[in-house]
Amino acid sequence: MACEPAAGSPWPEEDFLQLSGLQHFVFCRRQWALIHIESQWADNFRTVDGSLMHQNAHDESFREKRGDLLTVRGLAVRSARLGVSGQCDVVEFRKDPAGVPLRGQEGRWLPFPVEYKRGRPNEHGADALQLCGQALCLEEMLGCAVPEGALYYGETRRRQPVAFTAELRGRVESSLAEMHALYQRRYTPKVRPTKACNACSLKELCLPRLMRARPVADYLAEALEELE
Repeated sequence: MACEPAAGSPWPEEDFLQLSGLQHFVFCRRQWALIHIESQWADNFRTVDGSLMHQNAHDESFREKRGDLLTVRGLAVRSARLGVSGQCDVVEFRKDPAGVPLRGQEGRWLPFPVEYKRGRPNEHGADALQLCGQALCLEEMLGCAVPEGALYYGETRRRQPVAFTAELRGRVESSLAEMHALYQRRYTPKVRPTKACNACSLKELCLPRLMRARPVADYLAEALEELE
């Protein structure tokens, strides 16, 4: 029996998308569909290295307070309105009159999400989009404005500030709407080869479909039958 939509949500809980999928979707719609619709995955050095970095950032037991700064890792977030859920690597709550009260803490606190990435800043803006998605979830959950956050890159060892502009917020919402439409149809977009394909961990799963219009799962099942 299908789940009913959450209160105030057009999406049933079972159809909530993964927040991390925003990055995959902006980088390559086909990559996103292979992972989130067809449940295909393969690791390479970049994905393994990135996973190790996120394991450290997602220590849910970690809470640290230093003066007017409270740091929380692995905070679960969701948006019923957008039909999405996930985890923030790090959320820094900073004392601010415009913030919200937190249980067990005096004063009011404003959330500042920080996302950790293994590489360096990219041109397609997928990282900023994912971070903005986290901010929209935090705003809905806490009932306060989240105007900015930061991306931390492992190669540069520096933070890059991100302002959550109206344009960036609009891109998040339009991307999620398109993702929901594809997910409802269980449709995997056709491949569009670019130079970025060489670094993709899914290239061996994706490329066999260059001349085929069917799910990768079907292709793999047929290949296994031929080996038997």
